[in-house]
Amino acid sequence: MTRSPRLVCPVPEEQQPLNEFAELKEAWLLSWAALPGRDLAIKLLWIWVWSWLLTGPVSAASFPLKKDLLHFLLGAGGGATLPVLLVLARVYSAWGYVGRRLFSEKIIYEESGWYDGQVWEKVPEMLAQDRLVATYEVKPALDRLVRLTIALGGSLGLGALLWVLL
Repeated sequence: MTRSPRLVCPVPEEQQPLNEFAELKEAWLLSWAALPGRDLAIKLLWIWVWSWLLTGPVSAASFPLKKDLLHFLLGAGGGATLPVLLVLARVYSAWGYVGRRLFSEKIIYEESGWYDGQVWEKVPEMLAQDRLVATYEVKPALDRLVRLTIALGGSLGLGALLWVLL
């Protein structure tokens, strides 16, 4: 009878990459990366809309609505995009970290604290399973986040260009 690779693994359960991935998919904000593109875009749109509560008044104080409506809209819209970009950066960071741990041949872990780091080389079966998850679940999520970030960056760039042209 062969033992499961996970049973031979000395890495604590909560530090095993596959378990970290499962936690990531359950976390409220971080799980958004696993959503289909449309659902993720809707959640990010909500952040953008709520960010207007802060950026709208600031922009209105700088650019009176009656005199400079376009600058008001560009300023408030651009400012409201920054929290969305911060959320995308946070989600990308977490998924990238777990993805690298899943794809890596070795797991760096701590037995009891920061001062006693250990390294364990994954057995081939565990490495294959982890790499499948990294390839078919983590990478598509990261690619979706990158595309959204590029689209938002492009919209900020177009807004800045329009600002200059006005």
